[in-house]
Amino acid sequence: MIPKPNDMQLLNQIIDKIKSVKLADFDAWRGRLIVWIAAAVAGLVVVIFAQATEHVISWFFRIEIAYWWAPILLTPLGGIAIVFFTRRWFAGAAGSGIPQTIAALKDETSEETISKLLSLKLAAAKIVLGLGALASGFSAGREGPSVQVAASVMYAFRRFLPKNFSIHPKHLILAGGAAGISAAFNTPLAGIVFAIEELGRRFEQKTNGVVISAIVLSGLVSVSLQGNYIYFGNIVVNNVDRHIFIPLLVCGLVCGVTGGLFSRTLIESSSKLDGRVGNFRSMHPVRWAGFCGLMVALLGLISDGHAHGSGYIYTQNILDGSVMESWQYAPIKYLATIFTYFSGVPGGIFAPSLSIGAGIGSDLLPFFGQQHIAEISTLCMAGFLAAVTQAPLTSFIIVMEMVDGHQMVISLMLVALIAAIISRIFSLPLYETLAAKQSESLQS
Repeated sequence: MIPKPNDMQLLNQIIDKIKSVKLADFDAWRGRLIVWIAAAVAGLVVVIFAQATEHVISWFFRIEIAYWWAPILLTPLGGIAIVFFTRRWFAGAAGSGIPQTIAALKDETSEETISKLLSLKLAAAKIVLGLGALASGFSAGREGPSVQVAASVMYAFRRFLPKNFSIHPKHLILAGGAAGISAAFNTPLAGIVFAIEELGRRFEQKTNGVVISAIVLSGLVSVSLQGNYIYFGNIVVNNVDRHIFIPLLVCGLVCGVTGGLFSRTLIESSSKLDGRVGNFRSMHPVRWAGFCGLMVALLGLISDGHAHGSGYIYTQNILDGSVMESWQYAPIKYLATIFTYFSGVPGGIFAPSLSIGAGIGSDLLPFFGQQHIAEISTLCMAGFLAAVTQAPLTSFIIVMEMVDGHQMVISLMLVALIAAIISRIFSLPLYETLAAKQSESLQS
């Protein structure tokens, strides 16, 4: 029986429909595969960056132990060289990296502008120059740079996405930033919350799968290469009961004030300063970097090297009670991190903020008893980070995951909330304000 013309037309329509469905499914799966590959590559790059960071910090401390005077030369000269290269060829690599990522996510940001904030070139420069800053002895962390690096890597994969793929290229930036935090600290929950609270300020249905996939895959890469470690290890916490309420309020108040002033200082330093100091900084930024490096070196000299690096080792020692830091540690680390930021070298403030918080907690111990060292220091870590970033959800979750402190979850939530609220009296939100300044500078 020969099909009628109408039947043939209907049959052709069905065949075309089947072909189109298969093609759409193929494009969708190809797009997902590209996103997964991008997440795995981003995680791999962040892990390599993390391991390299540990090596260069160890190298610096070996040099410092062998030659006590070496930082006086190494830190200023390193700052001069790093800022020269940054300003000359890699302007988008300066600073933390989180403000650049937030600025790239703005709705009005064009692809041309994004390329000045996120690119493979800037990612490579961020890693090399960031390692140089830590090798020179500056007080900085790798977590903020990891956000920009991972976001740049994932955004670079946008060119391989199918044309009709439902994921917007900017979603890759959001996912990359979250994956950067997750892989850097081995804190997957903090990565998700960081994407919601700090980067995107929203969590759309189309982005949640991309973000979670990126965090899972980058996390798998991190775990496979470094093991399923806890950043600061398991801490021993005494029974947390109603007696912690007063220490919690004190920690929240102290960290809120100090963290708010710290954030305000960083924001003010991003604008043009008045007076002779401001003029010198504007006219001679490379020399200014050398001056800031000298200040960090002198702070390191009077503190037996505690001013240098991310502060990871000293924070871990405070938490496990093996080392009782002197009262100078917190203010010295505070000043060293500010001078590092002033200098303009690439580097983050997450790890130094946690270290400063632990030092503040150590200084508060005489009021609450030495047996509470782990609890008080952990509370102050969450409180100070929340005050600096004004992101209390990210702060308490990141600290909780870093110390395996689930038994302190309510206490960490409260101290982070109190510190973030008090911080707002003194400062605008740090990263959001710096991102706005970053956008303005690119448009001018």
